[in-house]
Amino acid sequence: MMNDIQEATSPAASLGGPATCVSKVELRVACKALLDRDTLNKSDPCVIVMVQAQGQWTELDRTEVIKSNLHPVFAKVFMVDYYFEEVQKLRFEVYDIHGTHSIGTRDDDFLGGVECTVGQIVAQKKMVKPLLLKYGKYAGKSTITVHAEEISGNNGYLELSFCAKKLDDKDLFSKSDPFLEMYRMNDDGTEQLVHRTEVIKNNLNPVWEPFKVSLISLCSCDEDRKLKCLVWDYDSRGKHDFIGEFYATFREMQNISSGKVSWDCVNPKYKQKKRNYKNSGVVILTDMKVHRVYSFLDYIMGGCQIHFTVAIDFTASNGDPRNSCSLHYINPYQPNEYLKALIAVGEICQDYDSDKRFSALGFGARIPPNYEVSHDFAINFNPEDDECEEIQGVVEAYQNCLPKIQLYGPTNVSPIISRIAKLAAAEGTIQDASRYHILLILTDGVVTDMADTREAIVRASYQPLSIIIVGVGNADFTDMQILDGDDGVLRSPKGEPVLRDIVQFVPFRDFKTASPAALAKCVLAEVPKQVVEYYSHRAISPVCPAGDPSTPALSPITSIPTE
Repeated sequence: MMNDIQEATSPAASLGGPATCVSKVELRVACKALLDRDTLNKSDPCVIVMVQAQGQWTELDRTEVIKSNLHPVFAKVFMVDYYFEEVQKLRFEVYDIHGTHSIGTRDDDFLGGVECTVGQIVAQKKMVKPLLLKYGKYAGKSTITVHAEEISGNNGYLELSFCAKKLDDKDLFSKSDPFLEMYRMNDDGTEQLVHRTEVIKNNLNPVWEPFKVSLISLCSCDEDRKLKCLVWDYDSRGKHDFIGEFYATFREMQNISSGKVSWDCVNPKYKQKKRNYKNSGVVILTDMKVHRVYSFLDYIMGGCQIHFTVAIDFTASNGDPRNSCSLHYINPYQPNEYLKALIAVGEICQDYDSDKRFSALGFGARIPPNYEVSHDFAINFNPEDDECEEIQGVVEAYQNCLPKIQLYGPTNVSPIISRIAKLAAAEGTIQDASRYHILLILTDGVVTDMADTREAIVRASYQPLSIIIVGVGNADFTDMQILDGDDGVLRSPKGEPVLRDIVQFVPFRDFKTASPAALAKCVLAEVPKQVVEYYSHRAISPVCPAGDPSTPALSPITSIPTE
C-alpha cells in the first residue's frame, strides 16, 4: 500500500507454543468513535497488537495508518495460531500517528487499549469492547471490534489483480487518486472489509498491486456470496469522494479462465439523474491465481506414508545391562525407559506406515564379529535389511541385541542422522508426497559430536524428515536444548540456519509420572506442522487428495483451478 493508507511493514507473526496448533485464525480490526486528538484534522489511527509471553508484552504486528478517521475499518489481517489448551493473551492499542509510523510517547497519542484472549475472540467470533485509557478510564464512547475467522486445512487463498479504465475525474486541478475497497456481504446483512488497495495518485486508469486473500475471508467458500466493491478518490483529510460501486461474486471471477472479467463502476445518484449515464468507469480483474493450502491430514489421507526409524544409544554410560541399575537392564516385570519411550512413540507412528516395518539402529557400541566401534548399525545385525516387523519386532531385536554387543562410546549421532537424511533425499527426488521420515533417537547423554550433529541437522532440514530426541536417565541435558530450535534458530558451525525446525528434544524424566501417551503427544506435537511445512515449501500437493481420488482440489469450491 502507498501514501497515507499505507500498510505497516512489520512482518506477519503468529502466536506459537509447544502445544499442538488446533487451527489458524484470521483477526480483523475496526474502531468506532475514537477520541479526536488533532486540532485541525481528525486523528490518524493505527492499531498495534501485543502478545504476552513470560509476563512480557511484545508487538505482534500493526495495522496500516488511516488518515483523519474516527471510525476506521482496517484492511490489515492478523494471522494467529490458536491453541485450545492455552491462555493466549492479546492487547490491542490504538494510537494517533503523526507523520510517520513511529509510535509517539506522548499520552495524547494514545487513543485507548483493551486486553483479551484469543479464546475470547474465537468464542464470540465478533468481539466488541470499549477502549480504556490509563488507570481503567473509558476513552469516551470509543470501541474496538475484532472479527475472528478460522482458516481450515481445506482452505486456500487467491491472488487477485485489478485495474480500472476511464474513472470519473473528481479533482479540479488534477486527476482522481483512486483506491478500491472490497466488502463481503454477510448473511446477517452486515458488511466485512476484505481488502483495501493502495492509492494510485493522479490516474484515471489505475493498475493496483496484486493482493492475496483467503477463500474464507473473500466469500466464506460460497461462490455466489455477493461482494460489494467501492471505488473512491482519495482525500488526505479523510473525506474521500465516491466514484462508483459494483457487485461481484467469486463465481463471476472464475470466468477469467476465458478472458478478463470486468464490471461497470456505477454511481447510483448519477444513474438516477442522468438519462444517458452508463458508468463512472470500468473495473477489470486482469489475473487470478488460486493457491491451495493443505493440512497434515490432507497429506496422510492422500496416501503419505510415515517411515519410522529408531536409533538407540549403546554407550557405556548406560551401565552394564546385566546390572539392575543399568538404563538397559531388562526387567521382566517393568520395561526400562528406552523401551517405554520407543513403544510410546512407535505405537502412534505405526498407524501411518502400511507395511508396519521399522528400521532399528544402534550407535556407540562394539559389535560382532570384530567388535569394532560402530555409530550406525542394525540391531538385528542384518545390514542388508535393518527393518523389524512392527514395534514388537523392534523390542525383540533390542532385547536380543544387548547380550551380543559391548557398550562403549562416544555418543555420536551425526552418522545416523546423515544416513536417514540421505535415504530421505533419494526419495525426495520423486516429486510427490508419498513418504516422510521420523527418526527417534534415544540417548542417555549429551552428544559428543555436537558440531557434526548441527551440520547434519541443517542438511536434513531440506529433506522429508523430522527428528525426535528423547533423553533417557538423569544426565544434564541442558546442551541438548541447542538442537531443539525452540530457543532460537539452529545453525551449522559455519552459521547456516536450518531451513525448517525439524528437531524436538525432551528429557524422559519430565514424563516419569505421566502416561506414555503424554510423552508421545509432546514429542510428536510438532510433526504435523513439519510435514506440511516441508511439502508446502516444495509446493507439493497430496498424492491423492482426501475424498474423491479423481478430484484435484480439496476446497469446498471444487470448480476452481488449482496450482
